[in-house]
Amino acid sequence: MDLYRWVNFRKRCGGMFKLAIPNKGALSDAAVAILAEAGYRCRRHSRELVVRDAEHAVEFIYLRPRDIAIYVGEGIIDAGITGRDLAMDSDADVAEGLALNFGRSRFCYAVPQGSGLTPADFGGKRIATSYPLIVEKDLAARGVEAHIVRLDGAVEISIELGVADAIADVVESGRTLVEAGLEIVGEPILQSEAVLITRRKAAANAPLEALVKRIEGILVAREYVLMEYVVPVAQQAEACALTPGVKSPTLSPVSDPEWIAVAAMVKRKGLNGIIDQLASLGARGIIAHDIRTCRL
Repeated sequence: MDLYRWVNFRKRCGGMFKLAIPNKGALSDAAVAILAEAGYRCRRHSRELVVRDAEHAVEFIYLRPRDIAIYVGEGIIDAGITGRDLAMDSDADVAEGLALNFGRSRFCYAVPQGSGLTPADFGGKRIATSYPLIVEKDLAARGVEAHIVRLDGAVEISIELGVADAIADVVESGRTLVEAGLEIVGEPILQSEAVLITRRKAAANAPLEALVKRIEGILVAREYVLMEYVVPVAQQAEACALTPGVKSPTLSPVSDPEWIAVAAMVKRKGLNGIIDQLASLGARGIIAHDIRTCRL
C-alpha cells in the first residue's frame, strides 16, 4: 500500500491509536506475544493488514519491519515496534521510546578469515550491506572512505561472488558467517533489539502512555519471580537479606511461633543460588511463582 492510500486510510479510520508491528518472522511473533500479555487483541486469524482492538481503541497495522519507521516518521502511524537497526537505517524522524528486550543482535563488520583486514583498512574497499545509512555514518565517523554496495539479502556470500571485500550485517549466533568463511572484525557498530518507536517530538497521548506502562509491566515481570517460603525466626534477618524484595519482604506469622512466612519479589537471574542459600538457612516450602505483570 503506497503512502497516498495510507493517508486516506488514516482519515477513514481516525480516532483510533495506530501501532505498527512486524508482519512476519521472529520479531513479529515476539511483538504479538508481548502485546497479548499486555491485554491487547492483536493476533491475526489469517493475513489481515489491520486488526482492531475496539476495547482499547487501538489498531494494529501489520507492516514490513523495514517500513515501519518510515510510516511512523511521516506521522501516518502513531507508534511502531521494529528493530533498532532498521529504525536507524531508515533515517526517519523517529525516537526510541522503549527497548523491548527481545530480537537482540549485533551489527558488525566481517571479512574473509585470515585476511587481516580491519575497519581502519576499509579505505577504497567495497563494503556490502543491507544497512547502507548505518555503515555510511560509521565509516564517516572513522574518517574512512569506502564504496558501499547495497544488497537486500544474502550479504555474507557477496565476498565469495566478488561483489565486495568486506560486509556489514546483523549477527546473532555468528554461525552463518563462519560457514561463509568470514570472521567479525572490530567492535560491533550497533547493539540492536526490538524497540517501540514514535515520531520525534510527538505529543504525549493517553493510549501511548497506557501501552508503554503495560509493556513495562510485562518486561519487569519477566525479570522477577515471586518467592515464598517459611524460615525459622532465628534466621529471619539472614533470609530477608537474601530476598529483600522491591522495598521489603512481606512477613506473615504461622501457627508455629518459631517460624515466619516470607514473600518477596526476587530477580530471576541467580534464583537457584538464592534457593540454595535459603535452604542452607533452614528455610522450607520454598516456592517461586512466575509473575505475569507488575508495576514497581
